[in-house]
Amino acid sequence: MAKDGPTPLERFIQGILPENPVYRQLLGMCPTLAVTGNMKAAMTMSGAVLFVLLGANLMVSLIRGLLKPHLRILVFTLTIAAFVTVADKFIAAYMWEMSKELGPYVPLIIVNCIIICRCEVCASKQGPVAAAADAVGQSLGFALALASIATVREVLGSGTWFGIDLGWRAAAYDNYKLVLMALPPGAFITLGLLLGGANWMASARRRRRPQA
Repeated sequence: MAKDGPTPLERFIQGILPENPVYRQLLGMCPTLAVTGNMKAAMTMSGAVLFVLLGANLMVSLIRGLLKPHLRILVFTLTIAAFVTVADKFIAAYMWEMSKELGPYVPLIIVNCIIICRCEVCASKQGPVAAAADAVGQSLGFALALASIATVREVLGSGTWFGIDLGWRAAAYDNYKLVLMALPPGAFITLGLLLGGANWMASARRRRRPQA
């Protein structure tokens, strides 16, 4: 009997590193660049993406037998929009300052390529367990990417991490801190360097892999 796609465990593991949405698939670049000025914003966005992706994947998986080819993208978008509205209103109600900082980027999760991609690639083809595992794996991979970029930018650009002063300012850090990292160009520089590092490590692993 033919295997019906990767197992839930394989889906989960693949989303974290082998198919990392940012470093391997190059998806979700807009929030990756826009909200990684500090760890608090990056992790709030990651949590919102986890909620939306998990909800959308589960819903699409449950109705996958009813999906029509010419309507599936519309169904995906409407389903995602419903969960994004919940996430946006929750952040606005309980995290108002963060809601103002994130601005339009939470509503823009509706058109986040990561979520639409996973609905199409996994949720519309596999059961709820695999869809949920895929959503959690991809969300953790996204959070890992945002955390790595935000850590570099916040530490170098502000001398803090999660808003906690690292003590470098007392050591004349203010005179040498890389203010550029806290600005939009810093997002592109950091992403480029980390993406290059990820590609270099992937190439090194392939070279070390014994030939069949």
